[in-house]
Amino acid sequence: MDGFSDLRFFSLLIREGSLAAAAQQMGVTPPAVSRRLSLLERRLGVRLLQRTTRRIHLTPEGEAYLLDGARILADLEALERSISGTRATARGPLSIACTLGFGRQRLAPALSAFARAYPEVQVQLQLTDRPVNLVEQGFDAVVRFGALPDSALTARLLLPNRRVLCAAPSYLNAHGEPRQPADLQAHRCIVIRESDETYGSWRLSRRTRQGLSEHNIKVNGVMSTNDGAAALAWALDGHGILQRSLWDVAAPLAAGALREVLPQWQLPAADIYLVHATRSEMSARIRALTGFLGDWFAQRPEPDMAPA
Repeated sequence: MDGFSDLRFFSLLIREGSLAAAAQQMGVTPPAVSRRLSLLERRLGVRLLQRTTRRIHLTPEGEAYLLDGARILADLEALERSISGTRATARGPLSIACTLGFGRQRLAPALSAFARAYPEVQVQLQLTDRPVNLVEQGFDAVVRFGALPDSALTARLLLPNRRVLCAAPSYLNAHGEPRQPADLQAHRCIVIRESDETYGSWRLSRRTRQGLSEHNIKVNGVMSTNDGAAALAWALDGHGILQRSLWDVAAPLAAGALREVLPQWQLPAADIYLVHATRSEMSARIRALTGFLGDWFAQRPEPDMAPA
């Protein structure tokens, strides 16, 4: 096999996540995939993967081969496009990871429209409550919340993501309404277990004439979950105060099913980005996805929570 073919094979193997899945995608047997991987590692003289019966893990050499290989394949595609003088058509598999709530409510409808606009792209969406390593898990793109920590990746802002505190009127009528951040410690709070945040700690800030006032409150999380939909249902049922993204609670706030709590205080934003390998913007699929989702969410900005 030539080097470009090996790079494409290895990229597909990582994207599929197992030898068996890659074999199914390629239309061959798992032993055939294993043999090809062994031949590739023997040719390079390094081990690219640590393999178990259930999972594969990139070695440092494998991560470098995957990342640099993606750049080489993107350069090759760009070269062929410039030589042929034609615009590359977006086609082939495109794997995307996203969180459960945003993936179901906002991303899935956008990808439905994307699939109609680009029928030759096979969209593969994985929703998860676990943190995703784009390189290690072989995704083409990840929709993530918050600033990008890895400079080897490229991020495109899809939506600003403002968070609010809210509770059902029944809860606030029964337990009173907090007036200051410290009052939250006396309240029942619903906590979402998210990988990128300190569990049960809510940070609030407000700018005054004297400067920035900040409070980090350890709340009483009597009910907790890793699922935003479950947490929202509990808040609507009057179980306590919830911290949630505005896109998720705008409708019940506007309808009066929830009321904002401490509206004069701000919570840390967690803006929503589409993230991909830095040079993969040269891929026709990634270019198409980035442009489409950018336009889609620009036309559907953060909702206004004012009552209708």
